[in-house]
Order: sequence, then C-alpha cells, then structure tokens
Amino acid sequence: MSVSYATIDTILENSPSLAGLGVLLTAGPTQEAIDPVRYISNHSTGKMGYALAEVLAERGAQVTLVSGPTNLTVLHPCIERIRVRSAADMYHACLHYFPKASLTVLAAAVADYTPRVVADQKIKKNESTFYLELVRTVDIAASLGKQKRTGQYLVGFALETDNELANAQTKLVNKNLDLIVLNSLRDEGAAFGHDTNQVTLIHRNGGIHRFGLKSKRAVACDIADHIEQLFKKTETALAAIKSTAFTQA
Repeated sequence: MSVSYATIDTILENSPSLAGLGVLLTAGPTQEAIDPVRYISNHSTGKMGYALAEVLAERGAQVTLVSGPTNLTVLHPCIERIRVRSAADMYHACLHYFPKASLTVLAAAVADYTPRVVADQKIKKNESTFYLELVRTVDIAASLGKQKRTGQYLVGFALETDNELANAQTKLVNKNLDLIVLNSLRDEGAAFGHDTNQVTLIHRNGGIHRFGLKSKRAVACDIADHIEQLFKKTETALAAIKSTAFTQA
C-alpha cells in the first residue's frame, strides 16, 4: 500500500496534538503511617493532577496516573491509574514507569518526611507528650531528573508560601526540570481544597508565564498547551516520518 505526502500531512494535522505520547503523572497526597490507625499527610485532594491527566488523555496521550489516596474517579479510557499510599510507594512506582515515559508530570504532594519507626500496634496515650522521629523521604523529582534521558521531559510543581518565584526557579534547576508549575498559598482560591487555581509557569529557557485565577480544568489546559510546546513537531521529525512512507508516482 502506498501513501502520499499529502495524506501523511493530513493525518498529522488532524490527529490529536499529543497522540501516542507516553505520560507518567503523579497526583494526590501521600500518607505516612505512624501506627495501624494514624498517619501523617497533607491537604492535597489530587484535583489538579487528575484534571491534567484528563486533559492530556483527551489530547491523545497514554497516561499512567500514579495516585495517592483520593476520592476522585478516572473517566478517560486512556488513563491507567496506579494506586499508592506512601512516598516510598510512589517513588518505586515512578521508578518502574519512568523509563518508558516521554513526559513525566509530578503533580503529587509527596511527604518530605516519614516516621523512622512505624508501630505495629496502636500507640496508647500514656504520656502527656509524645515525640515522633521523622526521616527524609526520597526526592522523586530530583531522582528522576538525574535519570532523565534526551527526549524525555520532566515537569514539576512547586507550592510556596514566600519567595515563590526564586524558590521555584531554584527547584527547576536543581531537579533538572524542563517546566515548573508554581502555586502560592498567598493567592486566594488557589492550591489545596479549591476547584480553582492560579499558577505561574516557568520554562527551563527562562520564559515565565503568569495566569489569573481559573478552574483547575482551565489551568490544566494552560499547562497542556505549554507541554505541547515541548513536543512541537519539527520539520526534521516530519521529514523522518515522510522518509519511511511509500509514495505513489
């Protein structure tokens, strides 16, 4: 069967913008066990990560969603959800799926610390004070940033309360990210517990794009637009595709 250049152009123009792109995306909180009934966690609902997973899938991506505990549901058939609980669980899942992902988006609110010792039984309230020793969890973004290969893109999130832009730019560089999504808890209606969000997108090339308060679905679309820029088809890539096709004289 022969295919003309014009047919290939038509297929590329009409196909979803991220068709076939393999995406690893993390979302939600983690829970760090203290004993069988208690844990340390945060206020993340997972709404931003889940919205982004849906938008990327709608644009043709095959999304592996590694999710901490949430009450959210997955709607799109191109999203495979992997449920995890702790920061260690999420780290090991990311290590497993990262090598085959062209794009990794780390939207989860992963605990920075976890109890050094987890009690086998419920801790009784025998004392007036209780001390819990915590140890650092693995920095997933930094770990994946060290493993990133040419052709892989890594997007991170930064939730800040002060010196927001400077802190986010430092994370972008230190963790070898290509794009970072900055939230500030000082922005009313943004971050945890809301159906809206307000973000600033910072590219590795220095570009900074600020957005107003929007629904998390609209914010996900803005982020996806910038992700598309990372994967924009080049003339070289198009020429490579054409060179593999049979043309009819």
